[in-house]
Amino acid sequence: MTEPKLSALELKIMNELWSRGALSIREIHEAVAKRERPAYTTVQTMIYRLEVKGAVRRTKKIGNAHVFEATTSRASVQTRLLKELLGLFGGNARPVMAHLVEMGKISHEDIEDAQKLLRAHRAKDPGKESATKDKGK
Repeated sequence: MTEPKLSALELKIMNELWSRGALSIREIHEAVAKRERPAYTTVQTMIYRLEVKGAVRRTKKIGNAHVFEATTSRASVQTRLLKELLGLFGGNARPVMAHLVEMGKISHEDIEDAQKLLRAHRAKDPGKESATKDKGK
């Protein structure tokens, strides 16, 4: 199943569900409203849209309140967003990294961590390393 496209507010709602687990619309509204100030009905509409998209589901009903939980993972949504972002740069990560450095959003420590991840990835699948080097020629 492909991950649904999510708006900025939908992502904020999903972040609450990923961080805190199953929540009612009121609980989600209170958490999001501290920063964004959307109306309760706006949050309610977003939850229902997320439900239609298959990103959340109702788990139970307490009185009149429905409790919702995420049905898609944070990692899968992040992967989709990163693929879309890279698509804007022709699939090339270098300009993205350059922009992050210029904006001060990536540190030397971040780069060192990325290098460690690359080394670990190469160790798992050494065949990909030579294919990647051949691609750059």
